[in-house]
Amino acid sequence: MASIAFLGLGVMGYPMAAHLKNRGGHDVTVYNRTTAKAQKWVAEHGGAFAPTPAAAAEGKDFVFACVGNDDDLRQVTLGADGAFDTMKKGAIFVDNTTASAEIARVLDAEARARGFAALDAPVSGGQAGAENGQLTVMVGGDPAVFETAKPMISSYAKMVGLMGPAGAGQLTKMINQICIAGLVQGLAEGIHFGRKAGLDIEKVVDVISKGAAGSWQMENRHKTMNAGKYDFGFAVDWMRKDLGIVLDEADRNGAKLPVTALVDQFYKDVQQMGGRRWDTSSLLARLER
Repeated sequence: MASIAFLGLGVMGYPMAAHLKNRGGHDVTVYNRTTAKAQKWVAEHGGAFAPTPAAAAEGKDFVFACVGNDDDLRQVTLGADGAFDTMKKGAIFVDNTTASAEIARVLDAEARARGFAALDAPVSGGQAGAENGQLTVMVGGDPAVFETAKPMISSYAKMVGLMGPAGAGQLTKMINQICIAGLVQGLAEGIHFGRKAGLDIEKVVDVISKGAAGSWQMENRHKTMNAGKYDFGFAVDWMRKDLGIVLDEADRNGAKLPVTALVDQFYKDVQQMGGRRWDTSSLLARLER
């Protein structure tokens, strides 16, 4: 049993922390900006809550974080009462936030300077994956540190892979989002075209999903898309945040991402339609407005 702090109890972090406590059997202390949510988590799962990231992290073997963006991550680690002020030497910081590769490298360097280690470990699988402990985790960092942390991460994951040095986990997550953006737009256009052609979408998908066009998005989102329901997963606001990170990185490394840039603008249109909290499959709503 390890002593663990978990910082951030959003729709992803809340169940991930629970899996560390209940499935992993670890001693977990949680922190959340809204204390009532941390108290609710403790009432449901046991463990303890702390009033600040620093208090949560003090003396712990592992400190996990799953917050909103780079700024939130800097605040809970390096800000006033940040976790890095109290983490003990030899501890491991595991960041499950989808953030930039730049902040991952900054935190890695800071951790090394302070005598502990850091891994960037963004996740894929959405809220359902977090609740079911079936996330895919893409990790950047030192191989020996990764092997030490892997059993803990596996408490909420079906796949945990080391992708390279610090920042490689975040870069891999960017590729994940690039691929999803293109797939969802293609699926939206396919359904839209099929409707205009007067075809039975269920029959169409039943056939083409078994061939080269098949994808997770097709299998898991076509029914709700066809029904015009868009409250099943990763929100448009979150996707635009992620695609912003992708496009910023592409500006730095020279990658050409014309489809990703275009789909990002399509999601901007969805936001302007009032779909900020719709799931990412709502690209179909834009085509049919």
